Amino acid sequence: MSRQRMAPRIRSSAFVCILTALVAVSGCSSSGGDSSTADGSPSATVYEGARVITGTGEVIENGTFVVENGRFTLVGPAGAVTIPEGTASVDLSGATVMPALVNAHMHLPSTRSELVDALRHNAYYGAAAVTSLGQDAGEEVFRIREEVIPGAARSLTAGRGITRPEPGRSDVPFWIDTEEEGRAAVRELVEPRVDIVKIWVDDRGGQYPKLTPDLYGAIIDEAHGQGLKVTAHLFTLDDAKGLLRAGIDAFAHGVRDQYVDAEFLALVRERPELVYVPNLPDPGVARDMSWLSGTIPAAELAEIQANFTERPDAREAFGIQARNLAAVSDAGVRIGFGTDGGSPWQAHLEMEDMVRSGLSPAEVLVAATSTSADLMGLEDLGSIETGKSADFIVLDANPLEDITNTRRISSVYLRGVEMDRGALGAQLTAGG
Repeated sequence: MSRQRMAPRIRSSAFVCILTALVAVSGCSSSGGDSSTADGSPSATVYEGARVITGTGEVIENGTFVVENGRFTLVGPAGAVTIPEGTASVDLSGATVMPALVNAHMHLPSTRSELVDALRHNAYYGAAAVTSLGQDAGEEVFRIREEVIPGAARSLTAGRGITRPEPGRSDVPFWIDTEEEGRAAVRELVEPRVDIVKIWVDDRGGQYPKLTPDLYGAIIDEAHGQGLKVTAHLFTLDDAKGLLRAGIDAFAHGVRDQYVDAEFLALVRERPELVYVPNLPDPGVARDMSWLSGTIPAAELAEIQANFTERPDAREAFGIQARNLAAVSDAGVRIGFGTDGGSPWQAHLEMEDMVRSGLSPAEVLVAATSTSADLMGLEDLGSIETGKSADFIVLDANPLEDITNTRRISSVYLRGVEMDRGALGAQLTAGG
């Protein structure tokens, strides 16, 4: 696809981040005040020399940022940031730093131990937060959402999604047949305060009746009245148009049955706040999966590798969704990021496939960080900016040149603390 993509913006030396009131209180002053604790040990750390991809579309070459109490307190080009005295220093020369990922569509396990393991595994591959969409029964997902687990991504949940009756499939979602049942399902999601409402608008290849415009319209109306956003699993172009007219906030998948048309593009242009999460299918190309060796036992990795061979039969479905993603992006739609399933490493394949569809690496990185954080209401994640949570990835190579460089992770920091990837990797490769 021949498309002119935006280039990352390079901030000039005149750029200096403005400190918030919180930062001023913390003692990071422009006069270089002391930043040590009472016993003389540093309370803040400065990271210097890296290319900083902010997550907002801007890039700071040779950037400097300070982390204190788990937050970014200063961000800017080298020489434009005054470092407080007594600050510990980390040299990141030659590295690239980007915000940790925000996955707006996946599915998590239900028991506490499995949830913690999954959140740590996601963090290993650079995720700051993941959203489990619609298959969460019980209270554990809500309890764990409120916790800060060292070395683990945050979790968000849609709780139980809403669909028409689907005997033989999961019985976790609400099964509804009337508008009042749809509204009642939304009201049940208010008390635990789900992070988003998930609906399915899909007949599963003709197996089941699907939500009609009257039904999903009632759900969306009730959710908005309760201050909740709604995201939709969908398949067809006709359903996508109906959902847009009903006020849907996000698509959890792209249109999959055919190419989008002028009418659809006109509808999305009327919805500047819409977020389109493409969730692309397998493109049917061979891939080298050896980069998973850090967390996957050798025998399991061999099985995974065997599945990533040339598959010409998959290319038509991918081609439809790839072309649709490019079209909606060109129409100015905000693109988000999600992987479906439960794989913690799938995020890196999804980013590669989004570039394969015609988006630039810079656009994909914005989708996988700040746009998805905004969709999920995570105001302190998604970008490297003053006052935000210090959740970031240090890479050994530049993903703006090759998006697969997101896999070349040197370290992951969550809330300002470097996670022990080595220990977790050893545990996972041992099958623990």
